[in-house]
Order: sequence, then structure tokens, then C-alpha cells
Amino acid sequence: MGYVFLLLATLSWSFVGVLVKVASAMLDSSTITFLRFALGVVFLGAFLLFRSGKLPVRFDLTWLWIGAAGKGCNYFFENLGLSLGYSYGNILVVPIQTIVLLLISVLWFKDRLTVRGWAAAALCLAGVLCISWNGRPLSGLFGDGGSFITLLFAISAFGSAFHVLGQKMLTSKMEAGEMNLSMFVLSSAIMALPLPFQFEMTGELAIGPVAALLALGLITGMSFYWFSRALRLVSFPIAIIVSNTSVLFGILWSGVIRHDPITVYLVAGALVFAGGLVILNWPSRNPAVRSSGKGASA
Repeated sequence: MGYVFLLLATLSWSFVGVLVKVASAMLDSSTITFLRFALGVVFLGAFLLFRSGKLPVRFDLTWLWIGAAGKGCNYFFENLGLSLGYSYGNILVVPIQTIVLLLISVLWFKDRLTVRGWAAAALCLAGVLCISWNGRPLSGLFGDGGSFITLLFAISAFGSAFHVLGQKMLTSKMEAGEMNLSMFVLSSAIMALPLPFQFEMTGELAIGPVAALLALGLITGMSFYWFSRALRLVSFPIAIIVSNTSVLFGILWSGVIRHDPITVYLVAGALVFAGGLVILNWPSRNPAVRSSGKGASA
């Protein structure tokens, strides 16, 4: 069953970009962000209620609010970037998030970053730059819409890093289901604030976008549970390698379903930063500073 849970999590993360792109044909980014959280609360809450007969929600811990704000930032700017760009654009979030977490580990927690950690960070950065470049003329690299969209995903990754940091700080105080449900409830409340001013129907009500929103809610609510179950049953290196293939699957779905242009620079960049994530998370006899490559990609 461990590999089933791992496959469920990996495939669900890989479809996020395509699903957001489909949903954006009907709703604005703010509303999509709110519904991802709200529907995630419904799915996760129903699961926890069925499993334990109660809904464990807390709001009294500072790191819950920090994590919820970070996740809200993550989803909002990710959805905005996807609505403006290609459906594979969110693959940039994970490597940038990893670099941010490494910097936080060194500068805030005063952890020692090994040579392997620096090498992994360099590969992540190289992969991001390769994807952002995507073969464009260097003279216009910083002056077009592509650079702005990359900036949106970088801000999304910054928020995601603080969500992961919040999870790390709360691991010893809360069970995973309780922690995620509490954060998602808070994130829903935060992202509901701009709705009266930003809600917009960008297209007609249709089955496709509605189904995409329901799928996004299911992924938000359940993917982290599936991955946590997989980690209990599958070796950590295998889990990291398989989960990071969601990047390649995401590129595949973008080309097959959305017919987005897939270039050699895109695939090469994805392979480079995926290699960096594997190197960073691969167990060693002398543990290095590590940050999960799948902390908040969905």
C-alpha cells in the first residue's frame, strides 16, 4: 500500500498546474485560491471525522498562523502565475522553496550546510535559471512577461517555505491531520478577505472548471496525508525520488492536455533541479541540513 499512497500523492501534485489552468477559465486567481483551501477543508475534515469522529482544529499557536499565511501566499501567487503563463510554471516553486529553506536553516537556525547541501542548492538554482531562460535571447531575459511570471512563482515559493517551516515547528505539538486542517481553515479565512473586492467570473459556468476545482480541493486536503502514509511504508530515498517525478509528469500533462510548448531547456532544467533535490534529501551517515523537496508543492 505504501507505493499506492506514494503514487497517489505524486500524480495528484503533477496535475495541479493543469487543473488550475482549467479552473482559471471560469474564476479569478483569488477565488480559486480560496476554493482550494475551502474544499480542501471539506475533504480533509470529512476524512478525519470518519476516521476519529471529531474535527481537531486549533488556532492558539503562532506558527499555525505563520504557516497558514505562508500557504495562502503560496497558492495565491502560484495560481496567479499559472493563470498568466503555462500550466507547467509551478514546477519552479519546489526548487526555489528548497533554496529559501536552506538559507533559513543557515541564517536563522545556524545549522551547518555541508558541501552536499551547497551542491544541491547550486543544482536547484541552475535548474530554475535554465527553465526561466528557456532559450530566450539574453538581451530580453529580464524585460518580458516571462520574468514577471517567474517572480510570481518565486514569491509563491517564499510563502511555501514558511508553510513548511511552520509544519516543522509544530510537528512535536500536533498530529499531521490536525495541523493541516487547522492551517487550511485559517488559510481559507485569510483568502476569503479579498473576495468581496476581487471575485470575478472570467468565463461561463462549466463542468470542466467545476470538476477541476473539486479535484484541487481533494489534492489540497488529502495529498499530504497520502505522502505521510507512504513515508511510513516506503524507504525515504525511494519516496523522494518518486515524488520528485511529479515535475516530469507535470511537464508531460502540460504538453499532452494543454498543448503547452515543451522545450529541451525546460526538461533539462527540471532534471537538474530534481537531481539537486534527490542529492539534498538522500540519507547519509553524517546528516546534513535537509529540507523536504515536497514540503508544499500542492
